Formats: sequence, C-alpha cells, structure tokens
Amino acid sequence: MKTERKTYLIFGISKGLGKAITKSLPTENDEVFGISRSKPNYLNEKSNVTWISTDLSDPKNSSEIIKENIGNRKIDYFIYNVGIWESNAFTEKYSFEENSEFEIANMINTNITSCILNIKSVIENLKQSENAKIILMGSTWGLDNHNGKEVTFSATKFALRGIVHSLRENLREYKIGVSIVNLGYLATEFEDDENIETIIEQTEGKLIPLQDVIGALKFIISTSNASCVKEINMPAMNDFNL
Repeated sequence: MKTERKTYLIFGISKGLGKAITKSLPTENDEVFGISRSKPNYLNEKSNVTWISTDLSDPKNSSEIIKENIGNRKIDYFIYNVGIWESNAFTEKYSFEENSEFEIANMINTNITSCILNIKSVIENLKQSENAKIILMGSTWGLDNHNGKEVTFSATKFALRGIVHSLRENLREYKIGVSIVNLGYLATEFEDDENIETIIEQTEGKLIPLQDVIGALKFIISTSNASCVKEINMPAMNDFNL
C-alpha cells in the first residue's frame, strides 16, 4: 500500500543537523523544500528536494522568496533548524562586551524574526494538511538556569520557546501541532550514518548523536492531531550545562 506523499519545508539544510534531517526524515516519495544560502553538495542524491537559496538575515525578503517558490502547495511539516551564534561562542574567549551591534541584530533577524515571518507566510499551506506539524529546533541555552554566557544566542533560543507557546494557541483550532526540541551539544562532525556506539565512545558521551535527534523528530511527526508534543529537552548525558 502506497503511503500518502508528505511535503516538508526544512530550513538550514546545508550541513550538520539540517543535512541529517533532509537525508533521513522524508521518504523518497515525499516532497521537500530545502532552505539554505549555499547549495548543499549532497542534493544530487536527493531528486525529491527543491533547493531554495535565500539569506535568512533579511527576514522580509527571504520569507517572500520562499513563499513565492512554494506557492499554494500543502505543507505537512515545517522544520526551522536555524541558529547562528556569536563569535567565540562556547569558548573561553567569548565576551558579550565585544559583540558588535551588527552581529547582535543579525542573530536576532536570522534566529527569531525570520522564523516568525516564515511561519506566518505559510500558515495557509499548513492548514491544507490533516496533521500539520511546526517544529522549531531550540537549544538548552533557551532553558531556565543554564550555565552558558552567550547572551544573544540564549535570548534568541528563549524567544523560540515564546513563539511556540503563543503560536500553539493561535493554531489550536486548526489542529496544527507546534513543538520545540531543545538540544544540547551535537556530534555534527560525524555523518548521520556513523555507528552510534562509535560516536559515544569518541565523544565520551558529551555530544548527542544526530540519529537521536532524528528519532525525536520521527516521534513528533508520528503523533496524531489529537496529541500535542509541546517541548522535548535533550542534553547529552555528560553535558552539565543545566
């Protein structure tokens, strides 16, 4: 029996988690709109992916470009996998005082404003699906009382949680699920098909295998429209940031 074709809108597909999501989550039968500034080199293998080039630091223009390419097509799954951070973030060299005004504004535009405008632009597309899901990829830097110093990155990840909480109430009547997955450090230097035991051994359990994140996303999209997965918090076992 042939399964119904689903349509994905995935942001940040060029590398890391976005690449793993694009390669692992949709089936060959599904349609994918993938967003990134530069064209990923693996897309030749994925004939079902329509690549849309745009710069999310320009929220209004990028949302218009994406909407123009998608048109009135149904969207089943909206996955916002975007999160740029400050220079020297997550290192001992990080200094909030040295962050430029441009850098701060650019992060807010990319991580928050673009997210809001792009969701708003495709709500009618999501309404066409019987079981649409909006999934934002958050961070443990958006959770209460974390130990990180990165001010603007943390602010944007807290903002994503605010978006999710309020957006859910706007879309409840349409049975559109709205979720956020708050992730710790990821093992992005490993390919998505790398053996999990190898990743755990080489990272001493301090990084999350990408396969685990894919498993969480599969769980969210597998739920019916009678369920509401609000938040999933996923730090690495040996991550003591929280």
